[in-house]
Amino acid sequence: MQMQPLADAIRPQTLDEVAGQKHLLGQGAMLRRIIESGTATNLIFYGPSGTGKTTVAGIIAKRTNKTLYHLNATTASLQDVKNIMADVGTMVAPNGALLYLDEIQYFNKKQQQSLLEYMENGKITLVASTTENPYFYVYNALLSRSTVFEFKPLTAEEAVPAVVRALGIVQQQSALPLSWEEEVPLTIATGCGGDVRKAVNAVELLSRAAKPVDGKLLLTREDALQVAQHSAMRYDRAGDDHYDLLSALQKSIRGSDPDAAVYYLGRLLVAGDLLSPCRRLLVIASEDIGLAYPQAMAITKACVDAAVQLGLPEARLPLAEAAVLLATAPKSNSSHNAIIAAMQDIEKGRVGDIPRHLKNVHADSAGSERPQAYKYPHVYPKHYVKQRYLPESLGDTTYYEYADNKTEQAAKHYWDLIKGGGE
Repeated sequence: MQMQPLADAIRPQTLDEVAGQKHLLGQGAMLRRIIESGTATNLIFYGPSGTGKTTVAGIIAKRTNKTLYHLNATTASLQDVKNIMADVGTMVAPNGALLYLDEIQYFNKKQQQSLLEYMENGKITLVASTTENPYFYVYNALLSRSTVFEFKPLTAEEAVPAVVRALGIVQQQSALPLSWEEEVPLTIATGCGGDVRKAVNAVELLSRAAKPVDGKLLLTREDALQVAQHSAMRYDRAGDDHYDLLSALQKSIRGSDPDAAVYYLGRLLVAGDLLSPCRRLLVIASEDIGLAYPQAMAITKACVDAAVQLGLPEARLPLAEAAVLLATAPKSNSSHNAIIAAMQDIEKGRVGDIPRHLKNVHADSAGSERPQAYKYPHVYPKHYVKQRYLPESLGDTTYYEYADNKTEQAAKHYWDLIKGGGE
């Protein structure tokens, strides 16, 4: 007789049993009120894996007395949806169907549009889930006909009850007396980053790997650590977690916090991602440190080159050096602001004619050359002479503003003296 998978065996049957999500399912919360009313409405659940999205969809189906169908958009097609429609109104689905469509972001625009007709005739209630931001990946017309609820990552403490329930089930199923050290539930929940699905799988693996001692099985904290040690660090390199970590790295460096910088760098490296932090550190050197410490770019480039050549795990050393250097360096985004402002003007159509004296000497037709009147700065005192460089139509537009750091203020003082005619 085949045993029921542990993840299914511990799946909550009521809203009160769902781990975490009190902002959605606590007493008086909006989603709970919708579910308890028995109203069939189209929903989109957004959040990380293992946070209860599938479980809640199942509870909604029971509450609305609809037949639950589960499709995954990575493998499903519209024909699968049509097959479900054929069941509606029959003995298979007499009260209508609730379609739980997992990973809806993998349906293209045409496929998502095709769902609308099935939603609008009321025979199918759609509950879609996604680990990506639905406002970027879900078609607008489908979004407008649905209500979006965000499922938050669980804390380790919120996941512990599910782990304890899973341990209780494997204890009942075990052929030998089974027990565990007191720290095991929290160790598993912490190591799996609050992902209940991963935590339950860890319990199952831990119980199968337990060694009998004197006819008994003891699950130890040490074994639990080995089972769960990398689970919390895995992430989809094409998904939101990836970009959230890179964003956190940059914002920590911008905020001059070296501890947070090496922490988020470490998260990326433990997940085996080397190239993304290399690229982001180079961006930070220009965008956030910039002219306050121009050498930061050269040093960061050297660290990145060394990291790529070394590979992991040694690459962590030069990358940590770059991250700490950038976090503790003075900051300036003056050059960043200057190029953004200039490009915005260009995109708005502020594209004037290049002054004649700046054009290539071959701009005129052969035999009809005109004097350029270009003044060569190097033949003038202090290598400077006043002349116009911006197009006439831009007037005296200023894009670059000297920031208040030592390096840029020294440059400002230098040019104020020269351009102002001082000594």
